[in-house]
Amino acid sequence: MREEDEFPGAERRQYIRLDSVFPVQFRLVSLQGEQFYSDWLQGFTSNVSKGGICLAINNLKPEHAQHIHSRQARVMLEITMPLRRNPVYAQAQIAWETQVPGTTPQHLVGLKYLQIDAHGGFHIMRYARFKQLILPVLFSVLLLFGGGFALNTFIGYKLFKANKSLVTQLVRLVQESSAAKQNVKELVKEREMLQIKLQTLGMRLETVEEEMQASQERLQTEEVLATEKINQLNSLTAQLSKEKDQLQEQLIVVQGKESVITEELLRLDKHLAILEKTNFEKMYQWVKIHQNPRTGLVMSFEGDTSLKQWAFMYDQALLIQAYTHFADYRRARKLLDFFAKKAERMEGLWVNAYYANDGLPAEYVVHSGPNIWLGLSIAQYTHKTQDTQYLGLAEEIARKIMDLQDEDPDGGIRGGPQVSWYATEHNLDAYAFFTMLYTLTQKELYAQRSQKVLQWLMQHTYDRQDLPIRRGKGDATIATDTYSWSIAAIGPETLERIEMNPDRILEFAESNCSVEVDFKRPEGESVRIKGFDFAPAQHVGRGGVVSSEWTAQMVMAFKIMSDYSHQKGLIARARAYALKADEYLMNLNKMIISSPSPSGQGEGCLPYATHDFVDTGHGWRTPKGTTTGSVAGTVYALFAYYNYNPLRLNN
Repeated sequence: MREEDEFPGAERRQYIRLDSVFPVQFRLVSLQGEQFYSDWLQGFTSNVSKGGICLAINNLKPEHAQHIHSRQARVMLEITMPLRRNPVYAQAQIAWETQVPGTTPQHLVGLKYLQIDAHGGFHIMRYARFKQLILPVLFSVLLLFGGGFALNTFIGYKLFKANKSLVTQLVRLVQESSAAKQNVKELVKEREMLQIKLQTLGMRLETVEEEMQASQERLQTEEVLATEKINQLNSLTAQLSKEKDQLQEQLIVVQGKESVITEELLRLDKHLAILEKTNFEKMYQWVKIHQNPRTGLVMSFEGDTSLKQWAFMYDQALLIQAYTHFADYRRARKLLDFFAKKAERMEGLWVNAYYANDGLPAEYVVHSGPNIWLGLSIAQYTHKTQDTQYLGLAEEIARKIMDLQDEDPDGGIRGGPQVSWYATEHNLDAYAFFTMLYTLTQKELYAQRSQKVLQWLMQHTYDRQDLPIRRGKGDATIATDTYSWSIAAIGPETLERIEMNPDRILEFAESNCSVEVDFKRPEGESVRIKGFDFAPAQHVGRGGVVSSEWTAQMVMAFKIMSDYSHQKGLIARARAYALKADEYLMNLNKMIISSPSPSGQGEGCLPYATHDFVDTGHGWRTPKGTTTGSVAGTVYALFAYYNYNPLRLNN
């Protein structure tokens, strides 16, 4: 008998087709229910309705098939529903049955409920409608999201490739420009040597001509000897003239080469300036896109898994200044709000590092320097925006630092509440911080405090002629950043007033801490980098290492000295400092790498140093990973490029 003969179309339309099945245990009993015709058998749902269910049964025994076919049995059901702890129990009568041809015999049996738990029937129909209506919608949504994700992935990939190409082009152009500049230097040297030779030769010709004139005058009295001398002089004159002509030809060739290479260099530098600007703009994008939307923090090192999500406070202070400088005030306030309202403190000060994703402390260590840098950043933000809502927080930091200062009879500031050492770096920070607060508030207290710090520096770190700057009180170690920060924080004019020679400071730093090293770029190419080490390489014993951050700090110092020399009318010296700044900044360009993470999208950034996981010489090691991007290195390079001094209020 066919299904449609026993199961009319109107009734069949009440059924809902399922695209997945769930198991059903059933048992055949007599119509009166007093006799069992089978043990518990296994079936599966096919269709369901409010009043019944369609059961698919495989490998049904002939005697059981006969009971079903004759309609002389009822069916006891135990239906196991997905996502439901207890099965649904029911009794049903057989409405129809049919066989499905195939290698495995299968019976489809239509059942009408005689008795079913009301809640159970409701759950069956709710599940069926969910499968019929909701799942297609979900599938469409997932398909839409999948398509969007695929499109976004494709766009991200194209963006990554484009950004990486920009970095590659910049590095290539920098190398070409460096090579062209070296060629120009060599040609200029050769030209100058030829000009000296021509000048010398010209002087000899003049001497010969004078001797020939004298010989001609003696010709009347000493005819034989004079004639012989004149012949010799004529011969020498001809030889010198020939040499002069040859030198002039060589000079013309050299000048021609110099002209061609200079023209090519101008073309390269013009293209380089455009690419450099684009890449530094991309570097700022890298700084922006890594800001955590919940905390406002940015992880300090992208790529070092051992420091994953670590956001060092000093780096966050640099970021506040970067966001402020670029008028990205919303991002700056996001960070400032974290420290003002959310960040955990110890002894009233902030710890050195927090986790970027949740804002919890990453290490329970409190140092003066990072807290002072937060104060510096608030001062810069207040100065530029005239928004004073965070100024009270800066003064709160100042009070804590002044408490430390009061504990020292010389007016110095220790490295932190729980440490005994004194760092030049932290006292330079404090001098700049108190000076800024005085400018903003006109409170004489801050002017007095900055002078006390300066007196401490003169007494404990600027007290040796052979070593311009100590790393700290009783510590003669050379730290490159104390040299650049002396120029940036105190300024060349004040340094001269306290009988410190700013030119000597930079000369000493360059003589002792400038290095040239090979840097292996992520794509495998090795490039030569000239920059500044954390300390004199010979003192550390690990070979030279270029720090991107500390090199950028020295670039800033050279630019400050260039401006100062120009103000004093020392134009040649100003030009020399400007050329040094350009040279070291150019070398930093060769260190720019593409962000390796999906979120970084290939934007440019700077590694912390040319070598990973090496001793800096100051108690910590560089981060791990040859493609690890550094917030401090990247942001300070931005400061150097845009001529922004974070230790002085900028107009």
